[in-house]
Amino acid sequence: MSKEARPAAPFSLWERATAARYLRAKRKNGGVALISTISFIGITLAVAVLIIVMSVMNGFRAELLSRILGFNGHLYVSGAVINSPQRDLVVQRVKAIPGVVLAAPLIEAQALVQGRAATSGAVVRGMSAADVRATPIIAGNIKRGSLQGFGQGDYGGDMVLVGERLAASMGVEPGDTLTLTSPSSSATAFGSAPISKAYTVGGIFSVGMSEYDQSFIYMPLQQAQLFFGREGTVDKIEIKLDDPDKTPVVRPQVLAAAGPDGIVTDWRDNNQAFFNALEVERNVMRLILMLIVAIAAMNIISGLIMLVKNKGRDIAILRTMGAGQGAIMRIFFLSGASIGVLGALAGLVLGVLFCTYIQQIQAFVQWVTGADVFNADVYFLSHIPAKLDWGEVGGVAIFALIASFVATLPPAFQAARIDPVEALRYE
Repeated sequence: MSKEARPAAPFSLWERATAARYLRAKRKNGGVALISTISFIGITLAVAVLIIVMSVMNGFRAELLSRILGFNGHLYVSGAVINSPQRDLVVQRVKAIPGVVLAAPLIEAQALVQGRAATSGAVVRGMSAADVRATPIIAGNIKRGSLQGFGQGDYGGDMVLVGERLAASMGVEPGDTLTLTSPSSSATAFGSAPISKAYTVGGIFSVGMSEYDQSFIYMPLQQAQLFFGREGTVDKIEIKLDDPDKTPVVRPQVLAAAGPDGIVTDWRDNNQAFFNALEVERNVMRLILMLIVAIAAMNIISGLIMLVKNKGRDIAILRTMGAGQGAIMRIFFLSGASIGVLGALAGLVLGVLFCTYIQQIQAFVQWVTGADVFNADVYFLSHIPAKLDWGEVGGVAIFALIASFVATLPPAFQAARIDPVEALRYE
């Protein structure tokens, strides 16, 4: 006895072949190849743009965070304890806390700077030579000159380190002289007068963030105390950790080490509004671009509706030959979903490649246009950063696939509900 014929399994070869044939059919044969191509390009570009924008925003946050926290401290101790006889003991106790890599007393004050080419305001940061050498973002980014001789001599000597953009605006190089004028005054025979002193530029540093490269000068701590009239005192103790994310854990230990006369703040207190604004902007941009991906996926609906309308006779014939409603629905689902899958994959590849070679692309665009497309004075950084978050990239691809699959369902249900009798009545 012969075996009964069994229906083909879901998404079988003939369903996939039929879906592919419908998708490739030319317009004269009732196909929608042009609309399919437009839908594919729309999804590809939408996914690529979403990946690129989110990666650039991730890069901005990571670069700004690394430079801000590399240049500034993660925790600060202020209050009466920093100018008491217990200060050195507090510094030693803080350095003994696990995770602390630097605890540096410092002075930070504004001064007027006069060079060969210009006069400008600047922020003078007084730190001991050992602490400056233990700050990688400064010691490791000396572009011209060196740290040799910094901190040597009476009251730390007369050598300073200058930010690259500030040095350029002043027209000075290592070995040249800068004249600094302090807002504090000294008594003279004619009354009080601001303190002015000439300093030698020992090194020029660049941390890659224009706000710091344009504004900061490093001076030995003892010299800064003398120059600003603060002998024996400091403004705060700057603390850096091996991991800024440990701040909530380390902060209570630092507070205990500082004692009741110490006040402890951290980088979140000083920069919370800035990073909150970045996070809000990032979330809003993600929402907007996800809507763009959804809109691009909606193009699949129009293409499939036209395909269903043009293929009504074919659907009726397939139904009379034994194809069920489920098979018809799967055929048109495959036709639309394949556009979404291919578009999402192409967009993913395009977005990842763009982010990987974004600096080369930036250089090429600047070479072609002759314009600075990423002004460091405006954006704080010297180049466009991009940081790929593979979890986020995967999430974008999955969202594009889901949007594409959902967009194919209404036309696929419509095709499955076509009555073969009605479709063939006037054929």
